[in-house]
Amino acid sequence: MTIPSSTRISRRELLQRGSLVLWSAMLPSIRLRAQTVSPVMAGLSGYMAAAKDRGLPAEVVEKAKHHILDTFAAMISGSELPPGRAALALARAQAGRPAATVVGSSILTGPMDAALVNGLLAHSDETDDSHGLSQSHPGASIVPAALALAEDLGATGEHYLRAVTLGYDVGCRLTMTLGGPAFRDETRRSTHSYAGNFGSAAAAGCISGLTAQEMRWLLDYASQQTGGYAVWGRDTDHIEKGFVFAGMPARNGVTAALLVRSGWNGVDDVFSGEDNFFRVNAPKVDPALLIDKLGERYEIVNTDIKKWTVGTPIQAPLDAIENIRRKRPFDANDVRSVAVRLAPSVGAVVDNRDIPDICLQHMVAVMLIDKTASFHAAHDKARMQDAEVLRQRSKVKYVADTALNRLLPVRVAIVEITLSDGTQLSEQVEAVRGTVRNPMPRVEVVDKARDLIAPVLGAATAEKLIETLLTIETVKDIRTLRPLLQKS
Repeated sequence: MTIPSSTRISRRELLQRGSLVLWSAMLPSIRLRAQTVSPVMAGLSGYMAAAKDRGLPAEVVEKAKHHILDTFAAMISGSELPPGRAALALARAQAGRPAATVVGSSILTGPMDAALVNGLLAHSDETDDSHGLSQSHPGASIVPAALALAEDLGATGEHYLRAVTLGYDVGCRLTMTLGGPAFRDETRRSTHSYAGNFGSAAAAGCISGLTAQEMRWLLDYASQQTGGYAVWGRDTDHIEKGFVFAGMPARNGVTAALLVRSGWNGVDDVFSGEDNFFRVNAPKVDPALLIDKLGERYEIVNTDIKKWTVGTPIQAPLDAIENIRRKRPFDANDVRSVAVRLAPSVGAVVDNRDIPDICLQHMVAVMLIDKTASFHAAHDKARMQDAEVLRQRSKVKYVADTALNRLLPVRVAIVEITLSDGTQLSEQVEAVRGTVRNPMPRVEVVDKARDLIAPVLGAATAEKLIETLLTIETVKDIRTLRPLLQKS
């Protein structure tokens, strides 16, 4: 019998088809083996999947609102700084599907691009929150990632708040499990990026309403995108730092959620088995720390908010001057000298730097003159050459105090002020305002946010946005925030 040419199958095609049949027959057993998950992964993914429907304690809700407000304020103020302007230029050039807001602009774009740009805005400088034990700035990536998908899907404010809270729990625990500062120092990898990457993925997965199985795949895709290395420390303009700490992890988290939401599957337990995430990155750690007190200890409660929009080592000295002034008011012209004592490794970061918000001597001089340290003052580089500022700055001396090394990682500052009449004033600060040991009440968080938002969006819009974010659980559709975030 002759086979028509149109239906003839070559030997090569036959082999290919045979291979395909064999591969198809193997798939069920491959997936069956992949379905085996560790108790850690089962516990974590189950917790993540249930987070959107799980109520939170009142004190956690209040703290989450503070961090959401603080991060939105950082994004808005960051939109007018050089790294923020660079991010907005990218957003304008790449503007795509109009699903998500680019904060501080009139741009609408796709959720991945919005997360990237808004993340970079949030860490355009030293304004956003920080979590000490995980060595991360969680809000700068988690809040924008959750916002991008919440806008895309029309999530409620309550859903959004729960997603953000989950992001802090997962992201911070991830790098705490890896070893926190020790992991950073030994590997020279960026804990800030790692925590943001997994935290943003968790938040985005929660917004997407993923199941426990889908959350496992989400964590797999988050792990494959993990990056960030200590070379960012050589960045002089805060652009690469903003990308590594916040923009990249926010984008990665949204990407992972969108991949799984669109039907992609993956490895069911990236945290155990051959070539797993921890074996590659930190083989001696205990992955069980990932689920330690989940639902009991909320990491957003253990995250600091900066009172002053300056580098972390300058926070305690500014607190000290404010505390001294409360006890004994004085003017800048009453001061003969100021000595600021810091541990050498801490002080070296801010000693006579050429950027205002990370220059100890300059910010102390500003504090003496203004009796506060506003966001505008901390970013007014031209004022570093002002004659009056330079006169006050000449009075300020940084003292590297090795005795304070023993108190690290707590960054203690001792400020000693000598007045013109010989009066000696001194203050030691161990618990910086805004830290877990000395938290800021709502009114101070609002004051900081107002200082950051109003100059960009106007006083009326700032007040409305603050009010809305502090009652975010009543918002029916997160997209109603859009007019309060945009700038023409």
